[in-house]
Amino acid sequence: MIILSRQLSVTVRRSAPQLALRWRTFHSTVCSRASMRVIPVPVRKDNYSYLLIDVTSAEAAAVDPYTPSKVKAAAEQLGVKIVAGITTHHHHDHSGGNEEFAQLFPGVPIYAGSHRSPAVTQLVKGNDEFTIGKALKVRCLATPCHTQDSICYYATDTSAASPSASEPPEPRAGAGVVFTGDTLFIAGCGVFFEGDGEQMHAAFELLRTLPDETVTYVGHEYTAANLEFALSVDPRNAALARLGELVRAQAVTVGCSTIGDEKGWNVFWRLSSDPVRTATKTGPDASPNEVIDKLRTLKNNFKG
Repeated sequence: MIILSRQLSVTVRRSAPQLALRWRTFHSTVCSRASMRVIPVPVRKDNYSYLLIDVTSAEAAAVDPYTPSKVKAAAEQLGVKIVAGITTHHHHDHSGGNEEFAQLFPGVPIYAGSHRSPAVTQLVKGNDEFTIGKALKVRCLATPCHTQDSICYYATDTSAASPSASEPPEPRAGAGVVFTGDTLFIAGCGVFFEGDGEQMHAAFELLRTLPDETVTYVGHEYTAANLEFALSVDPRNAALARLGELVRAQAVTVGCSTIGDEKGWNVFWRLSSDPVRTATKTGPDASPNEVIDKLRTLKNNFKG
């Protein structure tokens, strides 16, 4: 596993010559691509909002800005302008700040999968695309199950595709990041509030098509609890042992997992494995939909 982001005191700068500013410090977990930065902003007890920043234009989108004042303060500290709001689904702990956000940033578009999220100005569906700043492209992935309006947002740095001769691309630049709300967590998945196993399995199959290097930015810090459940299902999984080392090393794990990592340590992505089939008491002929339904039930009832 290659960890693309870590908890540290991070310095962020704007690289465009006309916008060059002094270096700024922000304590968080940061994903870095050639022209893209992701800054998590902790809100509530264990939720995350995010700033998705286009470094070339010093413009940013706020993802699930539950406490807009905190997101605004982070943007000001980093010297970036918020030009969009992005909502992963309508649950209050993700969309509850939208109305205040709209007042703080009048005229700024707010993207979401339905009008069940407040103050939405731009409805999106699967495969819709929009841009942030000059370099970032965002593709919408429809992932209904946790809620029927759940959207995952896959962001890529288009400037990384054609670097100048004097500036070779950063390692794995352009692979992208994905904001998954409550659909995918590190080593886990959201509760099937408005859907079933068939829909969640389809959502995960869609996310699996993203490049393995894609960094996941999830809606909650649930990794320690997810790890405990996963070990009860698949205790000999070497990938889970590596995740355990990560959890013991730092309390904040957001941004430390990729799509490739999830393929190894997320039991909800390993439905055909023997440990999962044994735990769910399903035979080789059971469909993935049946297996994930039973696995989610086990997780719902898991006491640790």
